[in-house]
Amino acid sequence: MSGVLAVRLDSDGDVLLTGPAIRALGRLGEVDLLVSPGGLQAGSLLPGVRSVWTFDPPWSGLSPAPVDPVAVQALVDRLRAAQHARAVVFTSFHQSPLPAALVLRLAGVPFVVATSEDYPGSLLDVRHPRPQGLHEVVAALRLAESAGGGLRPGDDGRLAVRRPLPEVRSLVPPGPYVVVHPSASVPARAPSPAHARQIVRDLCDAGWEVVVTGGPTDTRLTAGVAQSPAAVDLGGRTSLAELAGVLAGAAAVVVGNTGPAHLAAAVGTPVVSLFSPVVPADRWAPFGVPHVVLGDQGAACADTRARLCPLVGHPCLGSVPTEAVVEAVDRLAGRVRREAVV
Repeated sequence: MSGVLAVRLDSDGDVLLTGPAIRALGRLGEVDLLVSPGGLQAGSLLPGVRSVWTFDPPWSGLSPAPVDPVAVQALVDRLRAAQHARAVVFTSFHQSPLPAALVLRLAGVPFVVATSEDYPGSLLDVRHPRPQGLHEVVAALRLAESAGGGLRPGDDGRLAVRRPLPEVRSLVPPGPYVVVHPSASVPARAPSPAHARQIVRDLCDAGWEVVVTGGPTDTRLTAGVAQSPAAVDLGGRTSLAELAGVLAGAAAVVVGNTGPAHLAAAVGTPVVSLFSPVVPADRWAPFGVPHVVLGDQGAACADTRARLCPLVGHPCLGSVPTEAVVEAVDRLAGRVRREAVV
């Protein structure tokens, strides 16, 4: 048996956050990565991954797949044929690794490691405890270390993507620009469209050119947000790799707690994080890059994991003045804001 299987059955952002831990597992052998369809693009961007496999798990995701015995058996058969020496199941603090561990055991994987609050029976060889308060990146690294891994000398443990990135100069302004990404996979973590539109206007008034980004389902939103003459609408026009290229060229990125925030960190771009406290900022804020967290972290929705804001007016983010966003961008980008021309 040889090689290591890393399992992260979540979204692109979660997979990006696991990148340093996956590189740490590379000390044990070549690493294959098992992801859900929602994490495939990010998995393909990670350094240190030999191959990326996909499986749509019925126990994870916002709209989980139905239980399909044929699909589960096909995964078991593929895992058995691969003969990985060990597997590490990465999850967020609120998730159970045990369904994936059961599949791995059925496939004959001899050594399985995960963080689990629940009693794992015989499913785990290492049941790693997670201390409170660790960032998701650090927690994943600790788990990889408990499996015998470790970062190689010279690896700073930050998020990273494969280079080179796609050429995107034809998509962005020639001069310095700021990216505003107004959407989030969880609606409670995004600013309102009106708020995002005003942020774009104020950034443009401050002398910035602005690129508004979004996925294929965000085109109506980005068109409504990018209404200023100095704004470019890229909604639905980039793959994740191309979005990484756009973010890499930006002076700063304004974004909620969602995947592109972590993609910006992975390419080293400063982040103004419009952070809804439905999950803790100390676990999910942009990692390893200069950033400013804006939003009322003491709002009544804190730590509720709410998908839709339970409060009228989305006060945790709606209360953030657009002027504060512009000032944070200017500070992170290392320039003094130019007054709007009247």
